[in-house]
Amino acid sequence: MLPAADQQKAKAFYLQLGFQIIKEAPGAHGNTWIQMGLPGSNTTISLAGFPGIIYETDNIELKIQELNAKGIEVGNIDDTPWGRFAWLTDLDGNRLCLHEK
Repeated sequence: MLPAADQQKAKAFYLQLGFQIIKEAPGAHGNTWIQMGLPGSNTTISLAGFPGIIYETDNIELKIQELNAKGIEVGNIDDTPWGRFAWLTDLDGNRLCLHEK
């Protein structure tokens, strides 16, 4: 996720770079979820109000158990219409998010 002060201007910029819109929909907190990617790539970006890295997983509970066993603390699972999310922070304060569709 990339911070964007103005999502629509950021979207226009990334479209000029060759990105395509993968999903644009109302977000959970009154904002808009804009997810974009380059053609032929599995990596995407989301234009958001804060930075973060989203890590896709097929089984969020199992992944949390594995991380906890390594001494990595993960927050509670948040169930949303867009999937299940759980956040963690690295040693430098960077936010990472587990996501199960």
